[in-house]
Amino acid sequence: MTIAVSVLLFGFLILFHELGHFLAARRAGVRVHEFAIGFGPRLVATQRGETRFSLRLFPLGGFVRMAGTDPGDAPDPRNFTQRPLASRVLVIAAGPLMNLVVAVLIFAFVFAVLGIAVPRLEPATIGEVLPGHPAREAGMKAGDQVVAVDGEPVADWDELVALVQRRPGREVTFEVERDGRRLLIPIVPEESRDSPGRGFIGVAPVVEIHRLPPLQAVAGGAMFAGQLLVLVLRAIAGMVLGRQPLDLVGPVGAVAFIGQATRAGLENLLRLAGFFSLNIGLFNLLPIPALDGSRLLFLGVEGVRGRPIDPEKENFVHFVGFALLLLLIIVVTYKDILRLDVF
Repeated sequence: MTIAVSVLLFGFLILFHELGHFLAARRAGVRVHEFAIGFGPRLVATQRGETRFSLRLFPLGGFVRMAGTDPGDAPDPRNFTQRPLASRVLVIAAGPLMNLVVAVLIFAFVFAVLGIAVPRLEPATIGEVLPGHPAREAGMKAGDQVVAVDGEPVADWDELVALVQRRPGREVTFEVERDGRRLLIPIVPEESRDSPGRGFIGVAPVVEIHRLPPLQAVAGGAMFAGQLLVLVLRAIAGMVLGRQPLDLVGPVGAVAFIGQATRAGLENLLRLAGFFSLNIGLFNLLPIPALDGSRLLFLGVEGVRGRPIDPEKENFVHFVGFALLLLLIIVVTYKDILRLDVF
């Protein structure tokens, strides 16, 4: 199940990435010889007009083969290399940008259809009592409404948290309302593991599911995607500058995450799909040889120089970059296998 879901998920993300290139190429008047999902031998293929659509054996990527990108292509006004610079930039950038758009739409779907879990803060009603903590041991139950702590009235969840945090290690009397009755429950808050010096009894508020209207969901999806982008960029900058260890995940690690998300439910799987789509889009925009970002860099240099770089030299850079990228994937995959104890 995990492998099947992983293939479908990455196939979906790769499909839209290549679809971005394909639609932009058609819009720019570029002839497209082949639209392929996967690498290696063809499994199935069909010809539609001037383009062959194919599914290949290894579902680890895809490509859109455009006229003029191979050294042996015949001269043609519809070759990629013959189109204006701005059109070529748009064709190359369209794939990563499509992944960013897909991420926003996935998050928007989650917010609009599955909804957002929002804690109900007023009144201070217990939604969950966590095992292994003082509240469970003292007999507090889900549904209890805390009305006072040591005689101090409690109006909402924030007041309850503040009162508990100030009382670690000493007995506190909680007055709760349960089934129309008032009960007094003595509890000794433990010290929080995440915030030393603050009390913690192990309870969580009632959670309600709020579904956003479509336009608000799209805006929320864009905002959430933007926040994730900032976090990822900070992590990349930290690794490049040596402020944090190099921590990359390869195909094996990604499949393991997908398996965990699949078991946790549809919402978790969709959020992970959005996160992967965001990372694919961002990673492809980095100026790494063989990726879209490197091709955009060469086009930028062409714009500054006023003439293109020698295609043979550019292709050599991309070839070396692709080989190094494959080597990196092998190394990261090996580390994933050791870390996850696959064998």
